Amino acid sequence: MSGKANDQPQGATPPSDGTPSKNAAKAARREAMRAQMLRDQAKSRRTARLKLAGVVAIVVVIVAAVGTGIGLSISGSGGGGGGGSASTSLDPQAEKAITNVSPSVIDAVGAGGSDISKPVALTGATPLTSDGKPRVLYVGAEYCPYCAAQRWAVVNALSRFGTFTGLGQTTSSSTDTDPDTATLSFHGSTYKSDYLSFTGVEQTDRDRQPLDTLSPEDQKILDTYDTKQYVGSDGGIPFIDYGGKFASSGAAYDPATLQGLSHQDIAKDLSDPSSTVTKSIVGAANAITSTLCQLTDQKPANVCSAAGVKAAA
Repeated sequence: MSGKANDQPQGATPPSDGTPSKNAAKAARREAMRAQMLRDQAKSRRTARLKLAGVVAIVVVIVAAVGTGIGLSISGSGGGGGGGSASTSLDPQAEKAITNVSPSVIDAVGAGGSDISKPVALTGATPLTSDGKPRVLYVGAEYCPYCAAQRWAVVNALSRFGTFTGLGQTTSSSTDTDPDTATLSFHGSTYKSDYLSFTGVEQTDRDRQPLDTLSPEDQKILDTYDTKQYVGSDGGIPFIDYGGKFASSGAAYDPATLQGLSHQDIAKDLSDPSSTVTKSIVGAANAITSTLCQLTDQKPANVCSAAGVKAAA
């Protein structure tokens, strides 16, 4: 299961001379991106179902072999973390760059690119909290290219409110769309903040081997709100619930923006507000930050009053 864009652009009314407006052109571009992501998502789901069927077949063979006393030798999946351990410790250079983006860069980027989507408001949802603070729930998988793109923005945004420890480093699947996209991983990490609580769930590694398991309560949140009724389509990842008040499903920008770049390449770009990479990552992070500030009553003030955050609201 891969993700998809989740904004619902509204078409603008063309001028009387019949020339499409800028808003209509932007909406058309966003809709084309969304359609492509949905096609990619469907392809990824088919691949995942085929792999699951293969796993089930192997299990059946093993059970049958055990029952008949036949000994078998099964090899694990090769390379990149088979057995649920795809991610490694995050490169210090990349960690410093993504968690400490300069305020001047944040303000210069503002809303970022024209196609960046924002979290949508949830209607009638129960507030999501932990330890008396709004809780952010992220559900993704290391193989997913849309998760790969979105994690950079999520980490940057949340780092403005608190501190991550133990972030991982990996790449998306080599067999999915936008293969081998450099990214981070929440598997095994912790987050500390005076303003927010965060739960990051990576369900599988880049080879689709199991990693983290959702609690029954969080599984219910995923099943309820990762649906067309709330986020525009069903079952996409990454799914993010922001305190039970807002949600998003899919990437806020096109993962192809990061194609062919290493973690170090991305880290270097984040100091340049004119870079397309920076406009995408920091622009998406600014939109997320604006959403988080609505949960924290606009605290901390220096974060929520930043010109770049206000521009992305």
